[in-house]
Amino acid sequence: MSTSRPLTTAPHLIELAIGGMTCASCAARIEKKLNRMDGVRATVNYATEKATVSYADPVTPDDLVATVEKTGYQASLPPPPTPAGPAAAEPVDPLPALRTRLWVSVALSVPVIALAMVPAWQFTYWQWLSLTLAAPVVVYGGLPFHRAALVNLRHGAATMDTLVSLGTLAALGWSVWALFLGTAGTPGMTHPFSFDIGRTDGSGNIYLEAAAGVTTFILAGRYFEARAKRTAGAALRALLELGARDVSVLRDGVETRIPVDQLAVGDRFVVRPGEKIATDGTVEEGSSAVDASLVTGESVPVEVGTGDAVIGGCVNAGGRLVVTATRVGADTQLAQMARLVEQAQSGKAAAQRLADRISGVFVPIVIALAAGTLGWWLGAGAGPAAAFTAAVAVLIIACPCALGLATPTALLVGTGRGAQLGVLIKGPEALESTRRVDTVVLDKTGTVTTGRMSLLAVTPADGERRDEVLRLAAALESGSEHPVARAVVAGAAEVGALPPVIDFANVAGLGVTGTVDGRQVLLGRGRLLRERGLVVPDDLARAATDAEAVGRTAVLVGWDGRARGLLAVADQVKPTSREAVRRLRALGLKPVLLTGDNATVARAVAAEVGVDEVIAEVLPTEKVEVVARLQGEGRVVAMVGDGVNDAAALARADLGLAMGTGTDVAIEASDLTLVRDDLLAAVDAIRLARSTLATIKGNLFWAFAYNVAALPLAAAGLLNPMIAGAAMAFSSVFVVANSLRLRRFRPVS
Repeated sequence: MSTSRPLTTAPHLIELAIGGMTCASCAARIEKKLNRMDGVRATVNYATEKATVSYADPVTPDDLVATVEKTGYQASLPPPPTPAGPAAAEPVDPLPALRTRLWVSVALSVPVIALAMVPAWQFTYWQWLSLTLAAPVVVYGGLPFHRAALVNLRHGAATMDTLVSLGTLAALGWSVWALFLGTAGTPGMTHPFSFDIGRTDGSGNIYLEAAAGVTTFILAGRYFEARAKRTAGAALRALLELGARDVSVLRDGVETRIPVDQLAVGDRFVVRPGEKIATDGTVEEGSSAVDASLVTGESVPVEVGTGDAVIGGCVNAGGRLVVTATRVGADTQLAQMARLVEQAQSGKAAAQRLADRISGVFVPIVIALAAGTLGWWLGAGAGPAAAFTAAVAVLIIACPCALGLATPTALLVGTGRGAQLGVLIKGPEALESTRRVDTVVLDKTGTVTTGRMSLLAVTPADGERRDEVLRLAAALESGSEHPVARAVVAGAAEVGALPPVIDFANVAGLGVTGTVDGRQVLLGRGRLLRERGLVVPDDLARAATDAEAVGRTAVLVGWDGRARGLLAVADQVKPTSREAVRRLRALGLKPVLLTGDNATVARAVAAEVGVDEVIAEVLPTEKVEVVARLQGEGRVVAMVGDGVNDAAALARADLGLAMGTGTDVAIEASDLTLVRDDLLAAVDAIRLARSTLATIKGNLFWAFAYNVAALPLAAAGLLNPMIAGAAMAFSSVFVVANSLRLRRFRPVS
């Protein structure tokens, strides 16, 4: 028998849709069989019914499918997610059939349980009516359990369904024997309901209420589990449904309506007011306000115009746009978001891997324990009925439903809620990292600051008007593409239309010159003005020095022989950054500002947002070394960044958080992706991840505690089998309900 070993060739990654699983033990068994194949690493998730498999040649997908089928289950390659385009054929929803089976079982089992619990209602021949009602419940209602147990038996395996099937069929079989061959069928027979076992010879005892009740309770648990799994995955389905279904493409100047999956990169398409943007692209014509709340969580519409990027799935709230497609299909941001969410939901935390291993050996142990319980009670002289009842209670109460659902349901709900809030969790390992992190390294540009230069102050010289200084400076800068020039022009929107510039010239490294309104205007460093013979007043020189001392870029503007004003430009701190830093501290994290900018600028930004530790003037390659050094000091480091130069540091950090507005390589290197361009999203991400991890741990604790506490009670004969079945089903519902509380998580932003 071969065992799993390191891959020796480049691995392939594939995702299989698994059918026929009914419990965590099934998932553990499939996973074990796949991992026995040479060069294969597999993770099977019971909640999502998928197997994520890494394999190397010469193994093929057909080999993987064949292995799963030999194990007694179904496997297939699911179609790739298509958030844009015609709706794919929906898989068969198991809920309606399960609901019908449940309601039939409820209707038939309620009279059986009522008659057993209230001796006063036990009329003559009541036991035969109970048999008539209970038999269809056990046979029809319990058919999924019996079928799964039989399949597993043929493959030499025992799962949770084995426990349920054995327990209910044994209870029904004993009752049939007692009715036909014992004394239980005697007219006028009565016996009281008890929570524990009684010591009799068993020939007058029937357990039809246990057989019907257990089947119904467990069936109800399965139904609520299935419904909860569908509810928990609602965020992912909503994400996939955000995309448009069809689009108006411009071809040879004519609009043609086509399905969106036929759209190609480079196609020009029209987006009218109220329509969804079909795919990621760049605005070629028009301007409008775009509602991106469904994708980014931003409630305020974003103004876009020619040259601006737009995201597929957003709604055009204003004018007509002509957009050139830049990404289609699986490459769009929406598709990437869906893929990240699904990958996270298919992963497993270390705690769940332990739970899966336990589930894999749990069932055989329980069967042995039930057999031991039967033998012990018989040996103690309690009689076959007492011994049999205790053994059945052990079989029923031991079903590890809750154990198998503890992590997957919390992950489903947590990652789904994160997707709604613009926080994409790549995998459960990221959740475990958030608990240990004590230091958060913040990249400055684009993370703490906007990453764009903004005009912060205009200081006119004595006797000059501010608006006139800004108007002439912006008119001159309108001829330049420099970031400082763009900031000045954007900042001059308040002064109205700008006059044209003539004879524009760029003086390398110093500034620009040109003629505006008949005046020879110069803008740039003080050196440029002085070299051209312009006088720089002392008050403007001091203002320039003061601006540079706090990390701003200061440029002087002058004409007619003297400097007329000072413009201060800087990469502006985002409005929410200071509050985000405060909240990160409240989470127990020490913030560190990391940047390649000069120390003066870095210290100014750090002071503004409340960060004490600053590491400045580092090269991109040195960012990795900084993270490694902090880790060497014993810190557990989270890194927040957005650029290509942050990617290596994001990958090196114990927890990487990428701003969704950043580069693809940064996003790929991170553990969490923040769709919103807001540092408060990092706070939300860490809070949500910690809440999800706490829910997983709580689920696992209660699942383990339940089994540990209940098994001895059942073996000791202190639980009626029907009560055991109800308690087992309740534990699964409790775990699911506890996980669904994550849907109420509220962001701070």
